[in-house]
Amino acid sequence: MVSSEPTVSDSSILTGWYKSSYSGGNQGECLESAHGHPGVPVRDSKNATGPALLFSATGWTSFVTAVKEGHVG
Repeated sequence: MVSSEPTVSDSSILTGWYKSSYSGGNQGECLESAHGHPGVPVRDSKNATGPALLFSATGWTSFVTAVKEGHVG
């Protein structure tokens, strides 16, 4: 899948990161997102200075819906 969503190369410059309440245990497959930004920044929780994808609100809603429906896995 090719994304047209922008990225931030160092996600630590953004504030307000939190881990999803669905993330748990030590599987190492956790995402974090951040509040208070025009878009929805998402990063790998294990890499706080790594890149973040910046989704539009509509793009993030579409992605979450696709995951819930089993279209992404």
